[in-house]
Amino acid sequence: MDQVLILLRKFTLFDVFDILIVSYVFYRVILLIRGTRAVQLLKGIITLLVATGLSRLLHLQALNWLLNEVLTIGLFAIPVIFQPELRRGLEQLGRTNLFHFSNALSHSQDANRTLKELATATQVFAKNRIGALIVLERDTGLNEYVETGIPIGGIVSKELLINGFIPNTPLHDGAMVVRDDRIIAASCYLPLSDSLALGKELGTRHRAAVGITEHSDALAVVVSEETGKISVAEAGVLYRDLDEAGLMERLTQGMNPSRTGGFRLFPRKEGTV
Repeated sequence: MDQVLILLRKFTLFDVFDILIVSYVFYRVILLIRGTRAVQLLKGIITLLVATGLSRLLHLQALNWLLNEVLTIGLFAIPVIFQPELRRGLEQLGRTNLFHFSNALSHSQDANRTLKELATATQVFAKNRIGALIVLERDTGLNEYVETGIPIGGIVSKELLINGFIPNTPLHDGAMVVRDDRIIAASCYLPLSDSLALGKELGTRHRAAVGITEHSDALAVVVSEETGKISVAEAGVLYRDLDEAGLMERLTQGMNPSRTGGFRLFPRKEGTV
């Protein structure tokens, strides 16, 4: 009891601040792994730690040795297992306002024209039920995905966008990547989201749209080939069933230079809206 009183007397405002920082770090880690396979892996690690403690308490020497060896190996495996979550966390940290540089599209005089051309082409896709996936680059560079596709370099226009996704043409598979007012590449391969919050009715195209926004701060416009419905993915969230006005509003807000960086104090839950 005396030791507790001594510790309480030494407790300062800096200690409270220290505890709040550590609590927030744990909170961010939980948000990063929520809805992913890492949650199950974390449960397995906790189970191993509890089993190790019990084996030591009950003097089960052989079992305790075995569990300690497993945990030792697990320490080296953790960076590999949690690589997607670690990468996402570092990318979000790098997109704080401290390192924030606005994308050129936000300042371009042609920005509004580019978004209108995109919205018009998207309506054509929806009307004719043509599957499409268009990614708008913001602050995080997408060169690693651009390199998987076919270089274009043309100015964004509804005609070029529509021609790129006509079924059975060389460029219709994969995603188009738009940087500033130009289509940088087409037929690009994107990472697929493994979020459990996404509905089973959503296919590869929608999972790719969400996946690229989990790995970067890009916006992704996706049109369903089956239903013709338009969706926009941003920060791991899929906004579904948008009309032309809703799409234009979502794109304008997303590419607005006054937006905050990708790092949020209390980020939105991943999934669909």
